[in-house]
Amino acid sequence: MLTVLPIRYVADVEASRDFYAGLGLAVRQEPGAAVWVQLSAAAGAVGVHAAAVSQGRPPGTTELGFATDEPLEQIAQRLERDGYPYELVEENFGRSIRVTDPDGVVVQIQHIDPDTVRTSAAALTGDTA
Repeated sequence: MLTVLPIRYVADVEASRDFYAGLGLAVRQEPGAAVWVQLSAAAGAVGVHAAAVSQGRPPGTTELGFATDEPLEQIAQRLERDGYPYELVEENFGRSIRVTDPDGVVVQIQHIDPDTVRTSAAALTGDTA
C-alpha cells in the first residue's frame, strides 16, 4: 500500500509538531525527533482541483489541507485554546477552517458536504441533472 506523505520543511520542528498534533494528527516518535517527526491521520489522499474555479488560486498552487468528519467547532476550540487565530469559511464544498502554522503557511481543515459539492459543481458546469 502506498501512503501519501507530504513533507513540510519548517523552522522549528517542536512548534510545528505541537501545532499539527493540536489539529488532531497523531505523533509518531522516531529517532532524530529534533529534526524529523511523522504525524499521521486515519487516512490520506491528494486532491486535484481545477484552478479556473478555485477562487483565485493559480495553476501550480499547492495547499496543505485536511478533510475531517469532526465538527469544525471542536477543532476551532482547540485552536483557540492553543492561541492560534483562525477563520471559519463557508466554501463551495462545505465549510473550512483556515489557520496559519508556525512558519506562516495557511492550512485548511475542510468539512466537505456532498450536497453542497453537487450543487456547486452543477452551477459551474450548467448540469441540472
